Amino acid sequence: MQWQNWANWSLPLQLHSDLDRGDGQVTYHLSGDGAMSIFTIDELTGNIHATRRLDREQQASYVLRAQVRDRISQLLLEPESQFTIRVQDINDNAPRFLDGPYAARVPERAPAGTSVVTVKATDADDPTYGTAAQIVYSLLQGGPYFTVDPNTGVVRTALPDLDRETRDRYQLVVQARDLLGRRGALSGTTAVTVTLTDVNDNPPRFPRRNYRFSIPESVSAPAVVARIKAVDPDLGQNAEVEYRVLDGDGPGTFRVLTDPNTQEGLLMLLKVLVLDPGSSSDPVLALTWFVPQGLDFEVQSSYLLRVEASNRQTDARFLLAGPFNDEVLVQVQVEDEDESPVFSESIHHLSVSEDAPVGTSVGAVSAHDPDRSNSSIRYSIDRKSDIGGFFDIDSSSGTIRTSRLLDREVRVQHNITIIAMETSDPSQAGSVLVLVSVTDVNDNPPSFGAESRTLICEDVRPGQVVRILSAMDLDDPEDGHHFLFSLPAGSDANLSFSLTDNGDNTASVLALQPGLRLRDRPVHLVAVVIADSGRPSLSSTNTLTVSVCRCDRYGNQRRCSRDEPHHVAVATAAVLTGLLTFLGVAMVTAAVRSRRQEEVEDEERDAQENFACYDDEGGGEEDTKAFNMAALRHLDRPDPTGGSADLEARKPQLLKANLDHTAPPADFLPMSWNGRGSAACSICSISSISSPGPAEPDQNFSFLMTWASRFWKLADLYEPRRVEPEEDS
Repeated sequence: MQWQNWANWSLPLQLHSDLDRGDGQVTYHLSGDGAMSIFTIDELTGNIHATRRLDREQQASYVLRAQVRDRISQLLLEPESQFTIRVQDINDNAPRFLDGPYAARVPERAPAGTSVVTVKATDADDPTYGTAAQIVYSLLQGGPYFTVDPNTGVVRTALPDLDRETRDRYQLVVQARDLLGRRGALSGTTAVTVTLTDVNDNPPRFPRRNYRFSIPESVSAPAVVARIKAVDPDLGQNAEVEYRVLDGDGPGTFRVLTDPNTQEGLLMLLKVLVLDPGSSSDPVLALTWFVPQGLDFEVQSSYLLRVEASNRQTDARFLLAGPFNDEVLVQVQVEDEDESPVFSESIHHLSVSEDAPVGTSVGAVSAHDPDRSNSSIRYSIDRKSDIGGFFDIDSSSGTIRTSRLLDREVRVQHNITIIAMETSDPSQAGSVLVLVSVTDVNDNPPSFGAESRTLICEDVRPGQVVRILSAMDLDDPEDGHHFLFSLPAGSDANLSFSLTDNGDNTASVLALQPGLRLRDRPVHLVAVVIADSGRPSLSSTNTLTVSVCRCDRYGNQRRCSRDEPHHVAVATAAVLTGLLTFLGVAMVTAAVRSRRQEEVEDEERDAQENFACYDDEGGGEEDTKAFNMAALRHLDRPDPTGGSADLEARKPQLLKANLDHTAPPADFLPMSWNGRGSAACSICSISSISSPGPAEPDQNFSFLMTWASRFWKLADLYEPRRVEPEEDS
């Protein structure tokens, strides 16, 4: 099989077989890439045609297969042959910037020739065939500030002094052309945005040469009193400004700080602490006392400051151009205001003896009007700080005096507030704290420091320690307490006990006799004299109660004198209190129940034993006029008839009951007279009118002493006593 017109690569192409005699008995067939879609073949002539325009950029070659067959039998007359159709390129594609548009950044003041960005264009034409794909670059927009390399596409700065503060952005247009830029070349363009980044090439500058501010003298420090600003056209950290006071009036009074948000200079009034040597008499302690010092028109009415502004960070490349700071004068004018009186000291320390008589001078305070008017001052005490009214003050001189007697043991120090007011304007007032310390004098005698009761056994040995005594004194001497213990001369207790001063503010009470008998003397009262070391010395006589106990051989107390220790009495009182509480609750409950029952049936109350206090003995069943039954039924209503309330007739019986000390306790009153003719006889279980003597067995409670010690107090309560006649007044 032969190809015709193959060398010229132009269509149509023709296939021809030597077996083809032109009689139509041979047919040609085509298969492969694009067969019958892009390429078609004439079966009789073998001519190959393209059905549409070929594009090399889409497919550069096609592989086809050709067959020659017998038209009737369709048998292959020759072996199948393969051939390739290659598409020849033409310049039909313009260059394209696939990564455009571009954005680039370059520092301002960069040297000329500094690389900014590289642009790149591509051409879809065949680079191996001709110059259709060979590209050159040129700058259509952006000169004279930038250039572009025609071969590499590198964009560079063309000028050395690009200033961001003048112009911070440039818009460039770069063109790419194929055919090396010759005639007939195709081209494409892209945009390049170049942004200049900031460098610290500008120092801060004040827009003015001086500032003037007015502030009132009452401004409380610390406070912002003014704002100034040095302008820096740079950005970010390059525009950060520091301010400082170079020199001026009142060193340490003002300071300039930077507002981090606005880069303004904040003129701050500082809270200066000034040494106050008058606050303490101790020169060492005075060094620790400071008072805040603010503005004072009378002291200084204006301040002149020289303030500098500079960058926090600098670039050494630009320092040679000039100083990178700026200075300005700031004048602060203090405005005069009416001020409150000022005391000479911020706190006063005074002292006074606790035995000082009323009217004693404690000390004086002094205040003055700081204004030029120098108004007179009146002094007073803030009574909220002296509720007890212990002190007064002279309104003119400021002298403080006592108005009541003082007691250091009650209050050691008085903290009072003194107020100073201008007489011309009472609204202008100042105050000061005065600490008045009350000094001690020896005005309290010592006494026992613990409980003054103790127990000992009958078989106490001579020299045995009965009790260790300690003392207490409300006074507070500077060198501490020193107590002396002794027994008074001529005391009966000296025969049974002795005392040894231990020299450490304690003393030991010792037994002298080999044994003490409970039945002979159950309680011993030992008088002890305690003296302090004050000037003058004070003393007091204290009594130690020693109760004798009967003990077993192990020293356990079996029975003691009736004068029991305090803790036993407390326990007994607690038990009795509990019993009385229980009985009270039971009586209230019974009374409530009885009251409810009376309200249910009114008639039934006449037949019941209703008890009411009507202060009348009555005359029994024969006496029907002594009282009115209506008064018993209606206890909450007054008796219109008055009943028989004869108080004079009842006084003898009440007097007998009150004088009869052998009678039971007064919780109830036994009755022995019920009136004549009563079939019920007497309802009393105890007859007390005859007042039997102590010998009566019913009234003799001495047998309780043979019981346990817890019953001894009860026996003591019912022990018969002789009634002493009352003396005429």
